[in-house]
Amino acid sequence: MFLLVALFAYFSAAYPDTFLTSTNIMNMLTAVSVLWVLAMGMTFVLLTGGADLSVGAIAAIAGILLAKLLGAGLPGGLALILTVVVCGILGGMINGVLIGRLRLSFFLVTLASMTALTGVVYLWTDTQALVVTAPVATQIAIDKIAGVQTPIWIMLATLLVAMYVQARTYFGRDVYAVGGSLTAARLAGIRTSATLVAVYGVSGACAGLAGAIAVGRIGSATPTVDHAVALDAIAAVLLGGTSLFGGTGGVGGTALGVLFIGVLLNGLSIAGVASHWQGVVTGVILVAAVLLGERGIAGGGLGRTWRRLTRHPPNASS
Repeated sequence: MFLLVALFAYFSAAYPDTFLTSTNIMNMLTAVSVLWVLAMGMTFVLLTGGADLSVGAIAAIAGILLAKLLGAGLPGGLALILTVVVCGILGGMINGVLIGRLRLSFFLVTLASMTALTGVVYLWTDTQALVVTAPVATQIAIDKIAGVQTPIWIMLATLLVAMYVQARTYFGRDVYAVGGSLTAARLAGIRTSATLVAVYGVSGACAGLAGAIAVGRIGSATPTVDHAVALDAIAAVLLGGTSLFGGTGGVGGTALGVLFIGVLLNGLSIAGVASHWQGVVTGVILVAAVLLGERGIAGGGLGRTWRRLTRHPPNASS
């Protein structure tokens, strides 16, 4: 939290006429909307001590599926819902089953599914982009509600839902228990396999929603798979204080991590830093921020509060 505030203050003081404007803030938030939604789902995966490398491929499949469904004449809302549901099933039935029920390595499973699903994208599209002109695409990615762009409302909604699930449901409690100790959770009567299947299903569904937003932003579904987006989401989650080994952290910190990345990239662009140098600077700052957070230097204030609130969630009420 400290670094986020410091970074925002620096760019606001250095570029007040370009950075600190309502238009730029809105653009910055919508620019990280895809990463935000992906990171919300990734948080639940990391809380169990795993990681999902396949979200980029699932997001690409979501874009192609949405374009195909809309092209077949399905109503926009129904096509969007089906896309998210199918992607959730893909994540749960492929990654979740292999990891949760067959006890295979999450790294090998999600790496293999990433590779296989990337091939599916290329075969399905014949490497051709599909133009999407249906109103639902612009409604979820460009249009405004009460003067605020829809992706920002989606970001807020996913955060609130994830916070509730994390802190107020039995599923959220089980996720923390599995991440703390899989054996202890199993002995306590928690259905660990079902929890892991559900967690990867949540990650897949979030990837599906993120893919739909991405399609709306660019106006087409492309066969290009962004494999780096999974690493970006993992970086945001770790930056927000969630442990790589599971059991500690939460979506509140992830939101701060995504905002940190968004402010950093936006500020560097305004400062005129070349794109290849942006990658270098961003990587160095992310490593430094995570190290400082682990040592308790950068995790002060709200960041520390989030970690205290999410380390041991309150008793589930539903």
